[in-house]
Order: sequence, then C-alpha cells, then structure tokens
Amino acid sequence: MTSSDFSQDVNAIHSIEAVPVILSMVKHLTGMRFAAVARVTERNWVACAVDDSIEFGLKPGDELVLESTICHEIRQHRKPVIFGHASEHPVFSLHRTPKTYGLESYISIPIIMANGDFFGTLCAIDSVPAHLDEPAIAKTLTLFAQLIAMSLDTQNNLQITKAALATAHEHGRLREQFVAVLGHDLRTPLSAIRMSADLLEAKATDKRSLNLISAIRSSSTRMGILIENVLDFARGRMGGGIPIKRQLVDDLGITLRLTLDEVQSSQPEATFVHSLRISQLLSNLLGNAVTHGSTATPITVQAYAEENEIVIAVTNHGTPIPQQLMPLLFEPFTRSEAGQRGEGLGLGLYIASQIATAHNGTLNVVSIIESGTCFVARFPAQFKWA
Repeated sequence: MTSSDFSQDVNAIHSIEAVPVILSMVKHLTGMRFAAVARVTERNWVACAVDDSIEFGLKPGDELVLESTICHEIRQHRKPVIFGHASEHPVFSLHRTPKTYGLESYISIPIIMANGDFFGTLCAIDSVPAHLDEPAIAKTLTLFAQLIAMSLDTQNNLQITKAALATAHEHGRLREQFVAVLGHDLRTPLSAIRMSADLLEAKATDKRSLNLISAIRSSSTRMGILIENVLDFARGRMGGGIPIKRQLVDDLGITLRLTLDEVQSSQPEATFVHSLRISQLLSNLLGNAVTHGSTATPITVQAYAEENEIVIAVTNHGTPIPQQLMPLLFEPFTRSEAGQRGEGLGLGLYIASQIATAHNGTLNVVSIIESGTCFVARFPAQFKWA
C-alpha cells in the first residue's frame, strides 16, 4: 500500500482548520521543533500534517517504515509515549527508533475515534533533549488529540448525512416520476373503460347486461377516485402541497349539496341527514363516514358559520376509532399499521387534512361510543388576498 492510498486521510486532516494551530502550540508547549499528525495502520505510517523546523524531511503524504517508529507500539497499547532525553532513558536509550532517527526528545499521543478506531498519533520530536516532565504538557496534547478525533468524527458524520440526503432526494425524485407516470397511464385506459360502458349501455336491453355495465361504471368511478387520491398524495407529500383555487362565492351551500348528492348516488345504502348553509370540501369525509360508520344510523352533515369561521362537521355512528390509531389518523398508508381493514389506500383523511391546511384551516376528530365519530373542519370565512 502506497501513500496515495491515504490521500483521503491526508485531505481530512488538511481540512481541519485548527490543525496548523495545534501543531504550532505543540512545538511551543514542548520546546521541540518538529510536530506532526500521523495516520497509523497495521502496515503504514503516513504523515498527514507537518510543522518542521529541523528539516526532518517529511511532507504530508510521505511515509516512514512502520517498524522504525514507536507509533506502531502505541497503536497496540493505545497509551502516550513520552521521553525527554533518550540517551539517558533506561528503556529508550536502547530503542531502535531514537537510534535510527537520532532523536533525544519524543512525545506521541494516540488519536482515537468515537467508535474506538485508532486513527493515528499527534507527535513531536527533536534531536536535542526537552523538558517534558510537566503533567500539563501531556494533558494539553491529549486534549489536542481528542479535538482532532472529534473533528474527524464530525467530517465522517457529515459525509454520511450528505450521502443519505442525496439518496433520499433521488428516491423522492424517482417516486414523483413514478406516480406522475402511473397517474397518466392509468387515466388513459380508465377513460376507455368508461366510454365503452357508455356505448354498451346504449345498446344493451336485458337486465343482466345493464347490471354488469353498472358494476363496470361503479368500479371505474372508484378507480378514478383512487388515482386522484394517489396523485394528490404525491403533490401533498413530495411536492408543494395539494393545489387549490380559493374563490369567493355568494352561496357555497349549492356546492355542498352537489357533493352530497354525488356521494349519495354512489352509496345508495347510506342515509344522510344534512343542514347545509355554507360549503367546502366534503367528499373524503363523507366517504370515510360511509366506509367506517354503521348503516343503521344516519350520517349527520352540518355546515354553518360560527363567528369568523366556516365549520363543516360530519358525524357517523358505529365502532369508535381505536385510540392507537388517533395519532396516525391523518397520515397516509397507516390503516394497516393500526390493524385496520378496508378498501383504498388510507389516503382520504390525509388529503382532507391537507385541503384544510391549504385553506388556512384545521381538521380534527372526536370519537366516542356515546356521540359517535365527528370530524370537524374549520376555515376562515374570509381570506386576505395578496
């Protein structure tokens, strides 16, 4: 392995702005004239940053023979090595490293990452003796080594976060493209099915054929609603929100009644009791009430003005919403998470809440066995136009 294999480590140390200052401080504190940050592995010793006043000859990226250094020993026991006068030291006077490089003073502190990996050492050397007995010197250099390790950890975490963000953006882009293509490709055959049903109905006379055509039309209607829900979900979750057009009208009750009639015609078994004065959004709330409410009890629909707000309330009776589902109720695709079953993808309430938000409004629910399940949407009665 050559030093070129460690260019990433050299660049990582180089990008830490504090390293030159740290090396200068190490020389100042110890009185030694060479300081460096080294990358040390089981096979290599590579200089990553150097402050050299004795012309030792090392530059960033240069290597020493690992076995000729003390750092490979430090890598094994992970403890600092300090001596100020090698020729008089009982151990290091016989050690190969001071003899090989002509060293008298030496200090080396391990750099250990947060996950326990050994990166290398912060070290200083000189060919003349130095006074290194002061405990504050070792403590200060240990803090410097920890600072370098923390900076490297921060760089690694930042790279991981950037990679994850790039992956998430790419996945989001692909999902958005997939949903857009899906919506387009499903709408085309769906239109053909509806047109074919209309043509067959014009020619059919027997009751059985008419019933089959009615089933085809009903299924295509449900499919159309599902496609629109998926596209609205894509816009709300991955785009700029569900698009709406705010428009002031004199009587929104007409729109509410049209929506109610549309749902009633597609769900003839459901009974609605309504008191409608003002209008906005209904279809998804009604569809939810029909799906999960009891057919034995009418669904109550109210729309009225309350102070400066428009209020729409849809109430159905039956089994209350489980408490564990409440925090997930307005999130998409959460029906299965709460053990719920039913048709559709669970997008109806999510889209209803997004529509309420887009109108600067709110959507809330109360569900108890005595009074039933009541969804209440509130909107400002007037908008301030830019």
